[in-house]
Amino acid sequence: MTTQRIPLNTFAVGFGLAGVAEAWSAAAPVLGLPGWAPQVFWVIAAVAWLWLVTAHLVRGVRATQRLRDQLRHPAQGPLAALVPVVALLLGADLSRYAAGAGRLVVVLALVAAAVFAGWLISTWLRGELELAAVHGGYLLPTVAAGLVGADAAATVGLPEVGWAAFGVGVFFWVVVTTLILLRIIVRPALPDALTPTLAILLAPPPVAGLAWFALAGPVASPAPAALAGLAALFVLIQLALVPRYRRLTFSLGFWSFTFPTAATVAFTFEWLEITAAPGRSAITAVLLIALTGFVGVLGVRSVRARTTALRTLTVADDKDATVR
Repeated sequence: MTTQRIPLNTFAVGFGLAGVAEAWSAAAPVLGLPGWAPQVFWVIAAVAWLWLVTAHLVRGVRATQRLRDQLRHPAQGPLAALVPVVALLLGADLSRYAAGAGRLVVVLALVAAAVFAGWLISTWLRGELELAAVHGGYLLPTVAAGLVGADAAATVGLPEVGWAAFGVGVFFWVVVTTLILLRIIVRPALPDALTPTLAILLAPPPVAGLAWFALAGPVASPAPAALAGLAALFVLIQLALVPRYRRLTFSLGFWSFTFPTAATVAFTFEWLEITAAPGRSAITAVLLIALTGFVGVLGVRSVRARTTALRTLTVADDKDATVR
């Protein structure tokens, strides 16, 4: 009997939860929240990430599908980058309470992300990748890893490493986004299962903005202002895509919406604080509640979908046993 590995898109759950935790951390100073409030969400994100990694490892031992084949899969492969990317976020938060341990996690995650990105890009350079296979998830191995890595490196006191990662992230942001837009424009529409990955296009501007603030300081300047303008444009694009998203059947792919939304909200919080915008506390509270509620709804729907799938499988097994 063939046993498949767990789909790599499940790691988007941990990514989304880490994004929510980051938004809570960004909102804490504005709202005067106690230090433990954001940590509740960081703990949830860490538990989810550890549970997912463990589940993948356990299933992998029994699976007949090779890990290399899963990583080379044109749809799934790039999503494996979420493992070290989430570790970068968790390590940066850990460093606030255990500097040495947090820095170690960030360094190891950066190394893992770099090695995986180098290996994956080398497989693309063989000329076997079809344009139709490209989707928003292709931003993860280099762009997300680079920009999140820049933020994390700055947080743990490695600014030179952070700027290096920032350069990698920005370079591949231009290259990969061009490739994705070319695929979307000149090829048939993405299949429903991959359509939610269009939301990942929203992430680079705010994530780059957060990384810039971490590296250069939370000060208004042309670079983060330009990134804010790009973020606003991509928000409008995502709003225009809502009718298309609403026609989709719910799946774990919907977690692709969570981190880009959370990063945009966190970037907004930074700007509200920097500019001392009137009513910033009220705006922050509304956005934070909306984000947390949105991710909470996704979590409930994911549990229900999983429960329904298990019940369907059990009924099918019972019927098969009866026939025998």
